[in-house]
Amino acid sequence: MATYLAYYQSPAAADVRGSGVFEFESDARANSKDNLRDARMKMLETFGKDAASWTIGKVERKTASSEPLDGQLTLDFRPEKKRRRKRTKEYW
Repeated sequence: MATYLAYYQSPAAADVRGSGVFEFESDARANSKDNLRDARMKMLETFGKDAASWTIGKVERKTASSEPLDGQLTLDFRPEKKRRRKRTKEYW
């Protein structure tokens, strides 16, 4: 069995909004019907009935360099970078 990463997203009108990544194991090839079915079953087992309306956007094989996932979403509290505007030519 190979380990895969599945990226999921909830619809905009859902009561419980969420998006993220979870790990699952499957014998099927990535993005095949059987693989997506295995991902959907694992998502429903993990998140329960709230995940019934969620969609799986992408499935990819987990590499050795990817860090382990625990189902938690990560927040980025870094300040935004100040963007520079492109200089405009002024004509006299």
